[in-house]
Amino acid sequence: MSLWQARLPRRADLVGVGALACAALGASTVTIALLRVGIHVTYPAPVYLLAVLAVGTRYGTVPAMLTSVAAFLLYDFLFVEPLYTLTVNSPDEWLNLLLLLAVAVVIGRLAALQAARAREAADRAREAESLHEMTGVLAATRTVSEAAPVVVRRLCEITAMDRVWVSLGATPAEERSLADTAPTEPLPVPGWQVVLQRRPEGQMRWVRTHVAGGGGRRAPRAALHRVRIEVAGETLGSLWALRARNELEPDRAETRILSAAADQLGQAVVRDRLAQEATSAEIARQSEALKSALLDSVSHDLRTPLATIRAEAGSMLDLTVHWSAQEQRDAFEVIDSEAERMGRLVRNLLDLSRIEGGAIKPELEAGDAREIALQAVKRLNAGGRSVSVEIPENLPSVLVDEVFLGQVLANLLENAVRYGGARIEVRARALPEAGTVELSVEDDGEGVPEGSRMRLFEKFYQVPRAAGTARRGMGIGLTVVAGLAQAMGGSVRAGRSALGGLAVIVTIPTVEIPVDAEGRSGELAPGPGAQRAEASQ
Repeated sequence: MSLWQARLPRRADLVGVGALACAALGASTVTIALLRVGIHVTYPAPVYLLAVLAVGTRYGTVPAMLTSVAAFLLYDFLFVEPLYTLTVNSPDEWLNLLLLLAVAVVIGRLAALQAARAREAADRAREAESLHEMTGVLAATRTVSEAAPVVVRRLCEITAMDRVWVSLGATPAEERSLADTAPTEPLPVPGWQVVLQRRPEGQMRWVRTHVAGGGGRRAPRAALHRVRIEVAGETLGSLWALRARNELEPDRAETRILSAAADQLGQAVVRDRLAQEATSAEIARQSEALKSALLDSVSHDLRTPLATIRAEAGSMLDLTVHWSAQEQRDAFEVIDSEAERMGRLVRNLLDLSRIEGGAIKPELEAGDAREIALQAVKRLNAGGRSVSVEIPENLPSVLVDEVFLGQVLANLLENAVRYGGARIEVRARALPEAGTVELSVEDDGEGVPEGSRMRLFEKFYQVPRAAGTARRGMGIGLTVVAGLAQAMGGSVRAGRSALGGLAVIVTIPTVEIPVDAEGRSGELAPGPGAQRAEASQ
């Protein structure tokens, strides 16, 4: 039988003691009679010691002593001359009877002590095993709310209670049920309850107390037992147990198990509280760090183009300075470039919030990846860097949102200009077997360490750079690239460029445009790559 299903031994009852004593004494009497008549044993009285041993082992010292007295009287009445009286004429018989009584009492006492020790050892073993299982349940679950239903169910089985539940709160009036073996039934409202009082030296006893406002309306035939859940003097809640009043109160083993379970649950509650506090503190710390980094980066990245625009506009407004047509054109180009840069920064921030909120909705249609890439390069302020486009003209059409793909390429090109070397290449190749096209932006800069490539697309991640290099950006450009690519059913990855620097590869699905016999385009048919993307979504 499983430990959780086994019930702890109950106290002796008079019916059981009487039945066992009568059966054992009767069998011993018959055996003694057979020994005296059949094989003429002179003094078979020690056979009664077996009856005393049986009763003492099963029910304890007092029943064993009473059985010893009964054996003494039975032997005197049935087998000592004169028969069928309690009179003893022979001094030898008196001595034998007294020795029988003394030996029977001693044997009964020893048997009872040995049985009590065996039961105590069994109770301790049950207690240790049950506590081990409860500790395992609490350790294997993440929170006490997950472990509590299992704990109360098993406590109900092992302590032979009719119902067990756990409630958390500073007082019984403030408590809220955490787990209950009978959650659909109303909580009892008895007029009194039995509270376990625990002292620092380890002593425990059940004390009956009156419940203010209770009247026993819902549990008139049940005794309500309460074990406080306390840690370091703070009351966290209660472990409640319900048992029919016609049953005995919890024995020592049950009491120890209920007390230990309350302590374990209290430690689990404190553990959850500390974990929640630590998590909240870590979230607050990370939020503060991210907020500081974001404000620092945004303020710098916004101040720089604003300062440039203001400087150029202020110079144009200075009437003491005479500008040539070319100088005016150069100033206007600088203002336009910085305004575009600032607009792209704001757009990335807005797109990032839309991506995280799940509000980004691409308008997918057949597009020419080569034309979109050429337009992105044309709008780029390369800053004197060499930018080349190597995309075949017969590249299959792709299923994209042209605005999204244009922004993806713009972010990748700006990233290459800002952190790459003197050369930038935009390449593309078709993967017919996968139904996709790969677009890559590569540079010949210092590249990114292999350990940092997997984190390039994380929000606010910045690649560690040597001291003295250009100031790092906000760390959201590539995050937006990944979000937009995934929204279009594509993917993005980073690797080492053939030029020696960084290569960022965007994979997007192709689309088939059927053409009828007269050369007119029919309805779009997504390629295998687009179908796989839709299935994964």
